[in-house]
Amino acid sequence: MAQRKLGRPADQRKALLRNQVTALLWHGRIETTLHRAKEVRRMAERLVTLAVREYDNTVQATKEYHNEKGQIVKIEVTNDLPSKLHARRMIMSYVYDVKEPKLKGESKSDYKERTQDIKYPLVEKLFREYGPKYRKRNEEKNSAGGYTRIYRLGPRRGDAAEMVIIEMV
Repeated sequence: MAQRKLGRPADQRKALLRNQVTALLWHGRIETTLHRAKEVRRMAERLVTLAVREYDNTVQATKEYHNEKGQIVKIEVTNDLPSKLHARRMIMSYVYDVKEPKLKGESKSDYKERTQDIKYPLVEKLFREYGPKYRKRNEEKNSAGGYTRIYRLGPRRGDAAEMVIIEMV
């Protein structure tokens, strides 16, 4: 697959793009150069498309286990189907792991309690927020893709590189 070289060696280029895609998906918008934004758009659209296709592929299961008193306890759990698990692993292999930020005035114990069940917040955000939002949008507009938007800001002072803001629509 051909891509822009962006004036960097392959390892630096891949790290730069992974970092910018992660920031875009986490924050919703970033400011960068035009050529970087076009490359970031390609990968972000692919990851969001994965989330749109697979976000609701789950199955309810009943699990039994012995508690500390030796009693058998049955619980209902929601498991991913194999296709969703594969999509989740593909997304995790590309984006960096972003930790959930601590809220203002939140104690350490409250933060731990709030984030204990979420292992990969960015992946969960893709499947819980972007997946349903963009599937609904695709059904309304009867199209697929187009999850990002690029605004041009003009040349950067110093090297005159075209600066843009790329954001999730």
